[in-house]
Amino acid sequence: MNLGYVPCSPYGPRVAITIRALEVYRVTHLRCPRLGIQPYVRALCDIHGVAFRTYLSTQFSIAFDVYLATLALVERRVQKALGRDTPDWRLKNACPPCMYKLEGEPQLLIPLLTTMDGNNSLRRFGQKARVEDEGGEESTTAFVSKARKDDREVPGDYYLSRSEVDKWAKEGLEDLMKGYTSDPEWVEEEDGCSERWSNMREEITSRALSLYDETGIFLSLCRHGFVLLVADMVQSGELAKYGFAVIHHLIRVLGELGDGYDIGCKFKNMVNAHPVLGPFAREHRFRSLVGAFHGHAHNRRCQLCNLATYVEGVGLEDLEECESFFSKSNALAASTRYATTFHRRQAISTYMQHTDVFDTYQGLASLLASKYKRALEVKLGARTLRETMTRLGIPNAQTFVNWLAAEKEFLAGLQHEPLEETLQMEYYQKLVNLRAAEEKLVLVRNTVAIEDPGAQQYEQNAALTRRVETQRRQALELRDNVLVAVHELEARLEVTRRWEAGCEEWSAAAVMVSNRRYQRALDKLHGLVIARLFELTKCNMSGTGYKMRKHIAKALQARSRAIKTAIEQYNNAAAALEVPREPLSWEEVVDYTFLSDFDLLRFARTDIASEGWAQPAGREAMDQYFKLLRADEEIQRLNVEIPRLVTYMRDEEAFLERQEARILREDDGEALAHQVALYRMRQGRFNDAHRVRLLQLANLEGFSGSIEPGVPINKERLEFRRAGAAARGRATGGARWRRPAGPGMVGAIAQPSD
Repeated sequence: MNLGYVPCSPYGPRVAITIRALEVYRVTHLRCPRLGIQPYVRALCDIHGVAFRTYLSTQFSIAFDVYLATLALVERRVQKALGRDTPDWRLKNACPPCMYKLEGEPQLLIPLLTTMDGNNSLRRFGQKARVEDEGGEESTTAFVSKARKDDREVPGDYYLSRSEVDKWAKEGLEDLMKGYTSDPEWVEEEDGCSERWSNMREEITSRALSLYDETGIFLSLCRHGFVLLVADMVQSGELAKYGFAVIHHLIRVLGELGDGYDIGCKFKNMVNAHPVLGPFAREHRFRSLVGAFHGHAHNRRCQLCNLATYVEGVGLEDLEECESFFSKSNALAASTRYATTFHRRQAISTYMQHTDVFDTYQGLASLLASKYKRALEVKLGARTLRETMTRLGIPNAQTFVNWLAAEKEFLAGLQHEPLEETLQMEYYQKLVNLRAAEEKLVLVRNTVAIEDPGAQQYEQNAALTRRVETQRRQALELRDNVLVAVHELEARLEVTRRWEAGCEEWSAAAVMVSNRRYQRALDKLHGLVIARLFELTKCNMSGTGYKMRKHIAKALQARSRAIKTAIEQYNNAAAALEVPREPLSWEEVVDYTFLSDFDLLRFARTDIASEGWAQPAGREAMDQYFKLLRADEEIQRLNVEIPRLVTYMRDEEAFLERQEARILREDDGEALAHQVALYRMRQGRFNDAHRVRLLQLANLEGFSGSIEPGVPINKERLEFRRAGAAARGRATGGARWRRPAGPGMVGAIAQPSD
């Protein structure tokens, strides 16, 4: 390897691959994950004018594994020399704006914002063979793995181990759940939405998932996109154990946080009900939230409780970073679908490490600047909001807070009908059934079997008579059964005189039953529209052109017969109401800004037509008000994060320079000092661009923060800051050190320039 070659076998190698070729493939694969080893080896064969052979890919793969293992070994030695080999050091320092805290900075209501989600694109086919039964025939259900055993572990701490995840499996909790009661106060409000989500049901997709060993990954990111943790979803769908394992690990290492999840409403209740994680999460004030994009599929009451717009302390964060990450990482699927377990994990872990440095960190200052600009743009709407308040006659901002509480109260009343009304509607329906049963009984009793006096027709006449008698007996039993139910309801309702058609109680109950049919038709339509959520959301997404919206709408209309049928049923139910509702058209359904607007079409025992929050203008003004509050919170958070980044860049550069000089003074420390220099330049190459970008932001009108460095709470880097450059100069005798020409030359020694 000192000669720049990596052998393909440990003893007596006859083939070796140049380090330069391996490094070119490593970097190219990280930038284009679709590129596999075989296409690259084919390209090398084309360049060198030789015929491709399958064994060449195998040899290259062996050499590449050795090369990556060597890089990992060098990385571990560098981290050990820097004192960064302690457990969870990477996780505690993954994101400078989130975790490099300074003295004297304002306390944030939610100190850390994260997001997590599962993704099944990075599935891996299982290498299985059918098992022969006793008769020597292949079984159709039993399989055995034929993959070669590979117990190698992927370096780094991105991955949660399977054993750590499986500790949170349902099977291990059955005994713990006995006699355990969750804390009802921790679940602040029941949103009526959590029971609707079932993406954790393994039985729904068990047949499809049986083809794979790993069915995807479960990922956790900070709000800036740095990877915190990842776990393999093994032969299952998106089960609760993955979320439990990730949240427990994050809270244990990082403390208080708020986490966005597409089913955050349900996950919050599941965490609360957990006998181990529940008390731990409540102690550290864990907050489970719903991302802005997925939140459109949740009902309005759930949004008022969990959506980031209405949660204090979240700012303008949409909590949807996982979707952006998956859109890029999905390119890995082509090269990992048929890989071994080790090689799949190796590719994913290496990709995440590269992405954190060369994508996420590189764009960090631009991300902070864009978030700041967005917050300032939202604040420009304050004047428009004041004008709207004047036009609508809204006296002060407290009105919006009152509206929010009133809307929650209204939606809470829609969750369950009062018992008295339920009994009245059931009694009314039983009376209707009793009238129908009595009419049928009278009709059957008046039915006379017409017999033919001819002797030859005796059997036919007897059968006809028995049929008529059976009908009479069944009609009588039906009437008696309904009558028993009527008697029971009369006793519960304390009805002294049976209702009759036309009486006041009968008419009121008939209206309630009609409203119930209407609401059920509305709920069915709502559910079908949710099934097309992402297409409908795209129709109304900012930046989607008019032609594209119409194209999507036409495509949905052509293949959504169920929705059109549900709209027709809804319109029929709406027309049958005592006060008919306006019918819905396909265009109106598609053009709804939020699917939660369906909730305002529901009936309640109070009329909301005159309520300000039920009017389109009032709802828009209320949302604008809460967005302004979140914009202020976003600016406050960014004014904390920006000095953290500036301080981190200063302290990290000084620390690494000092450590490089210290290692260089040690015996045989030149090679390790060179690797520390490469480590310093790997991330430090972006710092100048960060400073320029933040300086431009500081000159922006409306900027209220600071780009001056502060004093970190953790003094790990600060103690080496002052003497770093001077000590390094003394150690090298004033010589400048140049980087070696060969990329990835592990163990190469830098030479001082003249």
